[in-house]
Amino acid sequence: MLVVLPPSETKSDGGSGAALHLDSLAMPQLTGVRAHLIEQVVRLAGDREGSRTALGLGKGADAEIARNATLRTSPTRPALERYTGVLYDALAAHAFTKTQRAKADARLAIGSALFGAVRARDPIPAYRLSGGSKLPGLPTLSALWRDALAPALHAEAAGELVVDLRSGIYQQLGRVPDAITATVLTEQPDGSRKVVSHFNKHHKGLLARALVLTRAEPADIRGIAKIANTAGLRTEIAAPTELLVLTS
Repeated sequence: MLVVLPPSETKSDGGSGAALHLDSLAMPQLTGVRAHLIEQVVRLAGDREGSRTALGLGKGADAEIARNATLRTSPTRPALERYTGVLYDALAAHAFTKTQRAKADARLAIGSALFGAVRARDPIPAYRLSGGSKLPGLPTLSALWRDALAPALHAEAAGELVVDLRSGIYQQLGRVPDAITATVLTEQPDGSRKVVSHFNKHHKGLLARALVLTRAEPADIRGIAKIANTAGLRTEIAAPTELLVLTS
């Protein structure tokens, strides 16, 4: 089973790993696009106003631009420890045992605007680039990634079931045919349902945690729903590849 997580805007600082080495990352067929984007992002960091515009940053976010300026030389840490925020708090990878962490490394990938996708153990630096960013003089990120990322993820899955928890903008960078997706809906007192961003991220983190920790090897969406329900999540199967996770 391959579980593909979304990245996060927020990232931890520092790290104890050596500087970024693209050959150390999984899915080496993505190296060409990764190198091109890194070159463009580092160059753009020399233009603060241009960076703010392209990356959607305010004037108080110069630290994010500084991160991009040192992409090639700053320390790295495993991707699962680099990304932070609501989903990653719920995943709680810091509490994994060595055995559980090994399962996380084997089962988790993380989408990325800069790297396309990385595995949980891949050493990466802190950076700022979102799926909707538009770098000057370049096509959209979805246009840059689409032809490379989709087949790379397909190859990485190696015929296993894929659970794609990325948001829509990151799925557009490279879709995985027949992947199971999860939609988190909050039920209102009147019975209506809607997406609430915080609960969406939190419950996807809980689902990812359940999929990492389970001993099961699900073959289809029914198996995924069973794992989620056992972990205390309430689910419905909306379609052969769409799981609803319900909150109230």
